Amino acid sequence: MSTKRTLAAAVAVVATVTAGLTACAPAGDDKVIRVAMGSPGEAQIRVWDAAAAEFAEENPGWTVEMNYQDDDQYQTIGLPNLLNGRNAPDIYFEWVGSRLETRTADGFAADITEYVEDGPLTGLLDESAYAPATVDGGIRLVPHIADVTNVLWYNEDIFAEQGLTPPTTWEELLDTCDALDAAGIIPIASGNKDLWAAGNWLGHLVSRVVGEDVYDSALKGETSFDTPEWVEAFGYVQELADHNCVNESANAIDDNEGAQLFFQGQAAMHAIGSWLVSWAIDEAPDLNFDFVNLPEMPGAGDQQSVIGVVTGYVVNAKSTKIEKAVEFLALVNNEANVTAFIEAEAIPLALSAANSDAIDERTLRLNSLLADSGTVINPPDTGYDLGTAEAFYAALAAVLGGQATPEDAVATLAGAVG
Repeated sequence: MSTKRTLAAAVAVVATVTAGLTACAPAGDDKVIRVAMGSPGEAQIRVWDAAAAEFAEENPGWTVEMNYQDDDQYQTIGLPNLLNGRNAPDIYFEWVGSRLETRTADGFAADITEYVEDGPLTGLLDESAYAPATVDGGIRLVPHIADVTNVLWYNEDIFAEQGLTPPTTWEELLDTCDALDAAGIIPIASGNKDLWAAGNWLGHLVSRVVGEDVYDSALKGETSFDTPEWVEAFGYVQELADHNCVNESANAIDDNEGAQLFFQGQAAMHAIGSWLVSWAIDEAPDLNFDFVNLPEMPGAGDQQSVIGVVTGYVVNAKSTKIEKAVEFLALVNNEANVTAFIEAEAIPLALSAANSDAIDERTLRLNSLLADSGTVINPPDTGYDLGTAEAFYAALAAVLGGQATPEDAVATLAGAVG
């Protein structure tokens, strides 16, 4: 997931920034490298724009056009529309997993193996970083960021004031919710209007109950959701609701509003991804916070699993400027730009990032959590068919909000995905 943050008004719909662009010739006949992505936030936008300007300066006659879209729009209709449009991007942001496989099958992901093995990208990343980016024997994406997409963040000051310790088991989590609720504090803030925010966290939760293999096969459509084990798993979501663990407004507010409850001290915990570090530093610099992984669940899955994803940039196989597009991605991953990304609270997978002493220590621990995990769970909306993920998220939201029982939610989900 690029970060799922709500955009500032300036980039709420689409923001196009062109470094040195004076005229827009037909795609394929011009010297414009078009780059598309969901917005990575203002700090990282500045890095991308500077890299675009640098590339234009180093390549006379060439320009780089940056297209930043609202994250949710980009993920659903934005990118497909761009890829099938007249001025399709030469480079675009994507998630590994089902989405990258689909782009490859549809002919939109160039095989850039030769440029990694002996070309502009050689030596910039460790060879192992390309494993999840390889489809049908070819490297289809330049990895940029590895995100843990959900942990349980907690306000250290609130926990100290209430005499609480971060929960590490399901029973401890429910007891913590009860104690915070009794004190008039929202236990866990969530802004689930768009379904992914709680859906990602709850998806990890139920994967721990049914087991990662059952989770994977059901989301792939190979097995049914309408089974007793899935009903049992959704029952734990109902327990969260029964213990008032999540704000009543969860399904009515968006992810930004949910985060604000945590930033402003109205909620003691917040379940969201690794991008919260830079977000909080920008918007709540005095917040004293840390994280634990999802508490252990009673179930068949690996109780130390981590939910996370690798994201990066694909060169469009239909582009007539593949070599130049690769050169731009190499420039983005040079040591100076990697340092600039780190200063913008993004930690690239490039080898030179390991030399930085400016990385927030929580981010370092998150990276270690992901790297050291024996089981990495794919987020539903990036690792699997988006329609299936949306139905899965809707079913979880219905139980969390009290609109459906686990039995009814599972039956409806099974019917929706066939």
